[in-house]
Amino acid sequence: MHNDSAPETTAPHTVASGHAPAAAAPENQKLAPAARTTIIVLLIAAFVVILNETIMNVALPRLQETFGVTADTVQWLVTAFMLTMAVVIPTTGYLLRRLSIRTAFILAMALFSAGTLIAALAPIFGVLVFGRVIQATGTAIMMPLLMTTILDIVPPAKRGVMMGNVSIVISVAPAIGPTISGLILQYMPWRMIFFVVLPIAIVTLVLGARMLGRMTEETQQTATPLSFPSLLLAIPGFGLLVYGLSSLGGGHGAEGGTTAAAGPGATPFVALGIALVCLTVFTFMQLRLQRSDRALLDLRPFSYRPFTVSLLLMVMAMVALFGVIILLPMYLQTVRGLDPLATGLLLLPGGLLMGLLAPFVGRAYDKVGPRPLMIPGGALLVMVLAGYTQLTAQTPVWMLVVAHLVMSLSFALLFTPAFTTGLNPLPHHLHSHGSAVLSTLQQLGGAAGTALLVGIMASGTASAVAAGVGDLDAAVQGYQAGFLAATFFAAGVFALTFLMRKPVYEELADSQAVPAAH
Repeated sequence: MHNDSAPETTAPHTVASGHAPAAAAPENQKLAPAARTTIIVLLIAAFVVILNETIMNVALPRLQETFGVTADTVQWLVTAFMLTMAVVIPTTGYLLRRLSIRTAFILAMALFSAGTLIAALAPIFGVLVFGRVIQATGTAIMMPLLMTTILDIVPPAKRGVMMGNVSIVISVAPAIGPTISGLILQYMPWRMIFFVVLPIAIVTLVLGARMLGRMTEETQQTATPLSFPSLLLAIPGFGLLVYGLSSLGGGHGAEGGTTAAAGPGATPFVALGIALVCLTVFTFMQLRLQRSDRALLDLRPFSYRPFTVSLLLMVMAMVALFGVIILLPMYLQTVRGLDPLATGLLLLPGGLLMGLLAPFVGRAYDKVGPRPLMIPGGALLVMVLAGYTQLTAQTPVWMLVVAHLVMSLSFALLFTPAFTTGLNPLPHHLHSHGSAVLSTLQQLGGAAGTALLVGIMASGTASAVAAGVGDLDAAVQGYQAGFLAATFFAAGVFALTFLMRKPVYEELADSQAVPAAH
């Protein structure tokens, strides 16, 4: 693989999108105060929006009863969020090259706050879904913005620590979301889920807009037009792909059960067929447009081997992770009879552990590179998921907590090095597109993992029932089959860890430097 014609330079680490040179840090110096402030503000905002992503799951039974809708209908509160993320994230590569950090931040948090308010006041179910869609639009902008900004203003040799902070956001926020939601629902009306988040989002928006305004950054002056044909292909392409993958698993209902046993029907396959046609045309169109820097989603990051290998590893890890974080709560509730709050509390320590370890993993990465961290992480992941295949209806709860803690340790050792190794080699003009590609395929990996593992679990359960096995034992066999599939993906992750290489920071600095912003 090669580095795409990175221009020669006299000002390393100046942001290509016109952000202030003052925000960049020389290779051997600490980050400038403005740069550090920027990253802290974006980390807090990202934590708020990602916390919201999983806070709804526990509330689905209550909302189903409140609005008088079916389990399949109430699931659209999750599905619509995923579809919106899948459609908006691919456009952020283009968007973030045209907007300053401050403008993109205000747009993301304003959309998220507006969606939260709409959802909190929703008089009917359709308005609640609409609010979730607006929330998802802001969320979809925030994560690529955070990663792109880190790439733009943090020198390569210090990115491990910063990506460790990103891993805190990605791991802790989803882990505590269901627990917070369970606590709220235990004592308060469901609308408080949104009214608790809303003031935090508004304060973050106001303070962030003021603090980021201290940076003398200018929006990139570019004549690159928006490719509307690309946009018209991306919307059905990515949207129907996520919808098809989600539907293949039959969905996991609000009561923690599944409807997949009856089969997904023809609709998901039609959706996937249309999606593949649209994405094939979309890909060829981007390959043509990127020659003149007019692509909606530039695909040149794939020409960098570390990016491609890391991306493949992360997608496989997301398949395993999302499948497990769906299957494990379902097992705890349907087989072990735990309520949602107890389930959230049982899984909370693992998410917190992942977050606590992330900064230390980031520092270790900056010193030793990816392999000494990722190879043990991959091995632990395989062992834990293989252990999950032996779950029974009598497995002690303390063993489940320990196994979840070890699994969280494995993901802590995998995600930060994978993020950093994959994004480090990209030159400035590809930072936003690389972040968008990464975030998009993370969403697709999560949707695919959920669909595949839930589908396998449901199929295994149905087969056991057909063979005359009792309902409880049949359910256990179904979960064992789902965890076995996750183990195969973990084995693929483990194999890819041996291909990860420690970056040479001097070469990175040379390849990423760009002319000073005017």
